[in-house]
Amino acid sequence: MLRLARPLCVQTVKASKLSRLWSRPAALMSTLLIHHPQYAWLQDLGLREDNEGVFNGSWGGRGEVITTYCPANNEPIARVRQASMKDYEETIGKAKKAWNIWADIPAPKRGEIVRKIGDALREKIQLLGRLVSLEMGKILVEGIGEVQEYVDVCDYAAGLSRMIGGPTLPSERPGHALMEQWNPLGLVGIITAFNFPVAVFGWNNAIALITGNVCLWKGAPTTSLVSIAVTKIIAKVLEDNLLPGAICSLTCGGADMGTAMARDERVNLLSFTGSTQVGKQVALMVQERFGKCWLYAEDSNQSFEDADLSLVLPSALFAAVGTAGQRCTTVRRLFLHESIHDEVVDRLKNAYSQIRVGNPWDPNILYGPLHTKQAVSMFVQAVEEAKKEGGTVVYGGKVMDHPGNYVEPTIVTGLVHDAPIVHKETFAPILYVFKFKNEEEVFEWNNEVKQGLSSSIFTKDLGRIFRWLGPKGSDCGIVNVNIPTSGAEIGGAFGGEKHTGGGRESGSDAWKQYMRRSTCPIHCIVTYSKIRQK
Repeated sequence: MLRLARPLCVQTVKASKLSRLWSRPAALMSTLLIHHPQYAWLQDLGLREDNEGVFNGSWGGRGEVITTYCPANNEPIARVRQASMKDYEETIGKAKKAWNIWADIPAPKRGEIVRKIGDALREKIQLLGRLVSLEMGKILVEGIGEVQEYVDVCDYAAGLSRMIGGPTLPSERPGHALMEQWNPLGLVGIITAFNFPVAVFGWNNAIALITGNVCLWKGAPTTSLVSIAVTKIIAKVLEDNLLPGAICSLTCGGADMGTAMARDERVNLLSFTGSTQVGKQVALMVQERFGKCWLYAEDSNQSFEDADLSLVLPSALFAAVGTAGQRCTTVRRLFLHESIHDEVVDRLKNAYSQIRVGNPWDPNILYGPLHTKQAVSMFVQAVEEAKKEGGTVVYGGKVMDHPGNYVEPTIVTGLVHDAPIVHKETFAPILYVFKFKNEEEVFEWNNEVKQGLSSSIFTKDLGRIFRWLGPKGSDCGIVNVNIPTSGAEIGGAFGGEKHTGGGRESGSDAWKQYMRRSTCPIHCIVTYSKIRQK
């Protein structure tokens, strides 16, 4: 995600009006978008009018039929038949059987398969990026960048497959060896949210595969076409290499499917991305069976009097309005030292006025629609709550007059740091701005929320930087310095603390979370006896 920061920031030009929005030809208003020549490319991803939402080596689905919509104009794209509970049971059984084959393949060979998955995704990156933009609503450069993230993780995982393992340790007993053995957990369940319908699955999938696990994916119902298109690409790689397709299974569905995965003891690890409220329910269900899970759900920026404003302004802008404020790492709280508060707010308002809003496929567009009509309603409710709690909307705050789910990027000042709305998780482009007086005060404010995924500080003071990174600094899982809260390099572990869940994905030693560790003392009887005889 970090790679997107510069291109996005430099595209904030011209006017804050809807620019070259999605057209609504009469022919589209009563038919699925997939029927229109403009969207014929969807068929190149294996999609059609009616799509099967279950894959376990073969495609099927006996559940409810849903329709997915384009957030930019709320037109229907295509239909998906979701999984039934019978489909789920069959898929779990086939995935477990596939594990018996996959776990026996040496890790470097598994890494080679993952590398091939990355290559196959790379060939379709433009099409997949367009699909993400169409179905999720994020701008095209972000959609393509998200697929690139999955590709990069595949490359990373392929190399990692030759390096995973435990140490051989000195034993205090003569004739003994002491070692650590790492083995796969088995079946990894992956529940992803609408905001990153490709990348979050990719982080989990690539690392889970090279560590010897099989995967069961349940994507967000509103981005089911993305889940199906990605799975078709993976399935082709597995088929070409004579491997069971159930190694990477898919069950499209709603809350019933997620609940089944959370309660199922056969799911050895569950990765969940979504709201804190739902995450709590998932965690309790998994804990009841003594299972293993991690969750993701808010962020802050702090700028001191010595901050470089040439960094603060584009970073705050990108982190606040990127993906229309719907990232888990979106900055929602901006703390400004009282000496620079007014200047930064004025400059931010000017920058916001230059944001080009419109068709997510237009390369000059920075800001697209919210994902659903429900998200628009939540935006309106949050703005009203902020006003009631003493906030002043100094920019934006309104729904745009357009068939799509467009709202104005919004800046709110005047709230107290612990106002209820400030602590409420809201996936919308609302930036709450506060004044602070000193370091101790703002560090405390940073840590007072229940979420703990990402945070950032802007300062030139080295002492302050290392206090920020230290035990009394930020309590988040991602602690940035002079860069936006949004953005994560795949080489580092991605995850947070507190209500964010505590799990880690992607790089560093995150691979250990997909495996179980055994400490193995070995009495080398034969070898030691021979040595003594000599």
